[in-house]
Amino acid sequence: MMSDETSCGSSELRESYELCEAVTRQSHAPLWRAAELLPAPVRPHMHAVNGFVLRTDAIADRGGTAAERERRLARWHSATREGLRSGGSGHPVLQAFVDTVWRWDLDRAVIEELLGALEADCVSPPVFETFQDQRRYLRGVTGASFELWSPLVGLRDPEVLALTSLLGEAGQAVDQFEDMPEDLAAGRCYLPRADLRALGLEVIDLVRGERPGALAQLVRMQLGRWNVLLEQAASVTGMAEREYQPFLHVLVLGAHLQFDEIALRKERVFTQGLEPLVSADGASRRPVWPHAEVDTVPEHVAVIMDGNRRWASEQGQPASWGHQAGQWSAMRQVNAALRLGVRHLTFYAFSTENWARSQDELDALFEIMGDAMARGGAEWLHDLGVRVRWCGRRDRIDPSLASALTMLESMTSNNETLTLTVCVDYGGREELVEAARALAAEAATGAIRPEDIGPADLDRNMYAPGLPDVDLLIRTSGEQRISNFLPWHLTYAEMVFDPTPWPSFGLEQLREAVTVYAGRQRRFGGTLPGPARPTSRPVQRSRLKPS
Repeated sequence: MMSDETSCGSSELRESYELCEAVTRQSHAPLWRAAELLPAPVRPHMHAVNGFVLRTDAIADRGGTAAERERRLARWHSATREGLRSGGSGHPVLQAFVDTVWRWDLDRAVIEELLGALEADCVSPPVFETFQDQRRYLRGVTGASFELWSPLVGLRDPEVLALTSLLGEAGQAVDQFEDMPEDLAAGRCYLPRADLRALGLEVIDLVRGERPGALAQLVRMQLGRWNVLLEQAASVTGMAEREYQPFLHVLVLGAHLQFDEIALRKERVFTQGLEPLVSADGASRRPVWPHAEVDTVPEHVAVIMDGNRRWASEQGQPASWGHQAGQWSAMRQVNAALRLGVRHLTFYAFSTENWARSQDELDALFEIMGDAMARGGAEWLHDLGVRVRWCGRRDRIDPSLASALTMLESMTSNNETLTLTVCVDYGGREELVEAARALAAEAATGAIRPEDIGPADLDRNMYAPGLPDVDLLIRTSGEQRISNFLPWHLTYAEMVFDPTPWPSFGLEQLREAVTVYAGRQRRFGGTLPGPARPTSRPVQRSRLKPS
C-alpha cells in the first residue's frame, strides 16, 4: 500500500498524476474538490482513479457514430488490460492509473465491470424498463468506480463496498439530472419507462416540458427512491477512519444538495437541468434564486438541532457520528434557506447545559465543529455570501475552535446574502443576566439613567446585537420545548416541532415548516389578524432567469 506523499519517483510519473488531477478538476469539479479533503498521500491516487474513469467516459461519449465510439473504447480497453498486465503504459492517464492499481491492489474485476458497462452504453442509449434496471446500469458506470477507489479510504469489507457503490449510483443519478436537457435532446432518457407509462408520459413530453403536473410527479417519484437510498449510503461515512470522513461527508452532502435543488425545480429540471455545485476553478456556486412556493417566507428562522445522538444510536453508531452528520446537515439547511429566500438563520449548536456531557463526547463535538470549518466549510459559506455570527460565551470554548469561529466571523463580516448565527455555549437566561449586568454598570457610572433603559439598550448588550426577532422556531426530533434558547427573540415566534431527527432534516421538512408558518395568522397580541411585520416579507420574484 502507498505511504509516501508524492506517490511516485520519476518526473514522468509525477506528471501523469498531475494530468489526472487536471482532468478531474476540469471534468468533475465537485469530485475534485471533495478529493482535496483527503490526506495528502492518498489524494494523487484518488485523482488517478477518477481521471481514468472520466477519460474513459469521455472516449465513450466523444462524437462520431456508435461504431466509431465502440472501436475507440475497445482500443482503450485493450490498452488498459495491457497496462495492468505489464505494470506500465505510454498513455499518461493510464500510467498513473496502472501505478495506483498496482500499489493499492485495486480490484481488477471491478475495472472490467466498469469498462464493460461503458462499452455497452456507447453502442446504444440504454433503455430501462424498471428502476432496478436503472440501478444495474448505474452500478456499472459509477457504482463500480466508487467501489474501485474505496480501498484508498480504508474500506474493503464487502458490505461496506456495497454502500460506497450505492453512493456512486446516487452521484450518477445527480449527474443525469444535471445533463437532462442535453441527454434528452440527444435521444437519451435515463428514467425507467415503467414510471413514464404509469403517469401517461412519453419521452417527447420530457423534451418539450409539457404536462407539468405529471412531470412534477415523475420527479417526486425518482427523488422518493433516491433519497431513501442516499440515506442508506450515508452510513458509510461512519465506517471510515476519521481522516477520510470529511471526503465521504462532502460526497453525501453534495448529492443531498442537488436532490434538494431537483425538488425545488420539479418539472423545470427537464428543460433547465442543474448547475454543478462547484465550478471548474473550484469555487462553490449555488444560485440564490428563491424557489419558495408560498407567498410569505419568515425573515428569521431559528432551529434547535435535536436528535443527533438518537439518530446515531438507531444506526448502531457512537454519538460522535451523529454530531458529524449533524454538521453537514446544518450546511444543507443553509443552502435550503438560501433557496427559499430566508435572510436570517440561527442554529442552536451547543448550550450552556451541554457541558454536562462526557468529556469524550465534548472533545469529539468540538473537533467536528472545527473540522467542518477547516475542511472547506468556511470557504463554502463565504463563496455563497453568507455572514456568520457567533452568539454565546467566548471564554470557555476550546481556544482553537474559538479562534476558528472568530476568524470565520471576520472573513464573512461584509457578506449580505444570508446571516447565519451559530449559538455556541449559549444560554438564554445567562445572556439576559449578562445584559442586565452591563446596563447596571452603565447606570452606576451615570452613562445611562435607569428610567431611560429600553428594549434597544438591552439588545445592544446581547451576545449578538441587532439579531432580529425570530419569526419561525423549528425544533427537530419531536421534543416540544425551547430549552433556554433565545427567550428575548422568541416573543412572538411561530413554533413548529418536527419529529425528524436533525441529521435527516432536509429541504422538504424546512419547506413544510415554512408553509405551515405562512398559513398561520399572526396577531401579535391584537384581536384581528395583523399584516406581516417587517420580519416577514413576500418572496421577491426576480425578473432574471434562474441560473
